[in-house]
Order: sequence, then structure tokens, then C-alpha cells
Amino acid sequence: MSKRPRRNHSPAFKAKVALAAVKGEKTLADLAQLFDAHPNQITQWRSQLLEGAAGVFGSEGRIAIEEPIDVKTLHAKIGELTLVNDFLSGALGKAGLLPSAKR
Repeated sequence: MSKRPRRNHSPAFKAKVALAAVKGEKTLADLAQLFDAHPNQITQWRSQLLEGAAGVFGSEGRIAIEEPIDVKTLHAKIGELTLVNDFLSGALGKAGLLPSAKR
């Protein structure tokens, strides 16, 4: 007897099966046959759905969305800081306060 290859189910499929299990309109055996999944797996998905359901309505489950980084602004700031560093190193070198300055 050959083993069936391991399957990876999408989150949408898992949610669909778990919701059907929560509804309770069909038995676990019927759902297993209908969705071609093991009853224990359906029970796990149902438990995960019920545990995570509170996060949908609370602030705990929300992921902070970061603002996009403006690369042009960062490059401008790098250029500005490089210019200031070059100026100050030159000025300190001419004043004799920076021994390794470019002259």
C-alpha cells in the first residue's frame, strides 16, 4: 500500500473547512469525506479558528503597518551629512585640531 503524498492546504481552504465544522450542520465524518481531510485535522483547524477569533475584533491581532520608506529623502540626508563631515574635517585639519585630515 502506497502512502499519499503530504498535502499543504491554503489558509482559505482551512478557514472554509473550519467554518463548516463550527456551523455543525454536518458531522465530522461527513466533512472529512466532503473535503478529503482527516477528521483530526478538521478538529485542529476548528480549534485554531475558535482560539484566534477574538483577535479579529480586538487590537491584539492587528499588525502594525509600517509606512513606506522614501529612498530619495534618505539619499538626500546621506549627501547632506557627508558634505557636513567633509567640511568639518577640513576645517579642523586647517586649525590643527585633526591630525589625519586631508589637506
